[in-house]
Amino acid sequence: VNLKYNESGQPAFSKMRRVSRPGLRQYVRADKIPNIRAGYGMAIMSTSKGVMSGGEAKKQNLGGEILCMIW
Repeated sequence: VNLKYNESGQPAFSKMRRVSRPGLRQYVRADKIPNIRAGYGMAIMSTSKGVMSGGEAKKQNLGGEILCMIW
């Protein structure tokens, strides 16, 4: 995992929220993957083809478990 920074040295992502927990897993179909902050954020998902972003999972038409959201 590489962190992204702006030209001013500030982090590009300011918040991260864990969605799935050991006691409550959150699964979604490919057409129900959330759009985080109108495209400025991303969802990290665990799919049958590995861990990937929500956008990549939509492209491959894969659903799975939402691990976290970053914005």
